Amino acid sequence: MPTRIYMVRHGATELTAEDRFAGSTDVPLSDTGRAQIAALAGRLRCDKLDAVYASPMVRTVETARVVAAPHGIEPRLELGLREIDYGRWEGRSRHEVEAEHASEYDAWQEDPLTVAPQGGESGVQVLARALPVLRRVVQNHRRRSVLLVSHKGTIRLLISSLMGFDARGYRDRLDQSPGALNILVKTWAVKDGSGAASVRQSARAL
Repeated sequence: MPTRIYMVRHGATELTAEDRFAGSTDVPLSDTGRAQIAALAGRLRCDKLDAVYASPMVRTVETARVVAAPHGIEPRLELGLREIDYGRWEGRSRHEVEAEHASEYDAWQEDPLTVAPQGGESGVQVLARALPVLRRVVQNHRRRSVLLVSHKGTIRLLISSLMGFDARGYRDRLDQSPGALNILVKTWAVKDGSGAASVRQSARAL
């Protein structure tokens, strides 16, 4: 039996609709986001979940609790699953950042894996904290199904790493709409416990 990780992006917030950078900014789901997650909870109601993990941000905790409720599970919070910290860009619109920090934004667009906004994090730094969480979850829940609720940038970086392509292009090659569901499947060898992982992605709310 494989291990299944249901990796979910939280539902929409008001800042999502305004296209503002909101990594470390703690905002709740919007009404639209709550509707998206209610639909996702219905989609996963009949799937067996053995554990639920979430970033500690308000929007991810609310998402995790709604989806986990039919399964009678309380989410476990993991700091490593939080979103990229965008530093001085936090709360600013993309247009504002382009206008106010043009050279910094251009460098980040070119290589978001190693370049960080002033006071913020690079993709490498995010992977350094998020990948160990994912590995631990997989190891602790072998041959089980687990819900993991995180954020757009963090999820795209994790999937890029698992799929083995150049993570510098994660923003162009992967999308994660609010409420997106990604199913990661790891198969285990009978003798040594090693295995292979695959990813099935649904990049829109269900």
